[in-house]
Amino acid sequence: MKAVELKELTLDELISREEDLTEELARLRIQLSIKRLDNPLQVRIARRDLARVKTIIAEKAAAADGAQEG
Repeated sequence: MKAVELKELTLDELISREEDLTEELARLRIQLSIKRLDNPLQVRIARRDLARVKTIIAEKAAAADGAQEG
């Protein structure tokens, strides 16, 4: 998922997506360790998607804090 698409989501949807990606990454790492993963690049993609989601959550939280103070 692209960052532009993620920025359109609400904070609750982003948190839900973060939980899903965390579970998916754990599952992929287990499969990779027992050599059952067909495409090892899936781990990299999941890790980067999770980082994107976490970054946008942090940006939205910072924007919300800035709006409350100002």
